[in-house]
Formats: sequence, C-alpha cells, structure tokens
Amino acid sequence: MGWEFDQSPDTACFTCKSILAGAEVLLVSHYEEDHSWAFLDGKPLDMDEALLVSMSSVLSAHPELHELSDLPPGWTAERKGRGLPWTRVQDD
Repeated sequence: MGWEFDQSPDTACFTCKSILAGAEVLLVSHYEEDHSWAFLDGKPLDMDEALLVSMSSVLSAHPELHELSDLPPGWTAERKGRGLPWTRVQDD
C-alpha cells in the first residue's frame, strides 16, 4: 500500500493512548492551519491520554485509515463504529 497522505509517514500527529492500544479511530481531523492530523477515539480528550506520535505508527495499527488520505485540510471525518461509513464535514 502506498502513502497518499499530504504529510510523510514520520510526521507527528495527535492521538490518544487508547488508539495505540487497539481502540477504534472514530474521529479524524486534518487541520487547515498546518496540515497536521489527529486520529482519536471520539471521546472527550483527556490530556493525560494525549500522545504525539508518527503518522505511520497510527496507520500501521489502523490501515483502514488510508481511505481518509484525501480528507482536505480543514475537514473532519467521523464514524459511529468499525466498518461503518465516514461522515466528512468541513470545519467552521
């Protein structure tokens, strides 16, 4: 599988401990300001659980996220659970 994201695999992204422990990614944000990414579990973020890791570490654990590589900067994608469709919305 190729790398289609606008940032390189070793670029830092935001996530939370639960994602690296196997929880499903239910919220993905591609920030307009700096084109950074966040891959989260959809729960309110506890800063004690927040991590800054390489994009490749998240994508290796969750290869289905490659389908969101075309998410434009300034957009967020959400889903209700594994295998369910993503809803994409432009951020305000």
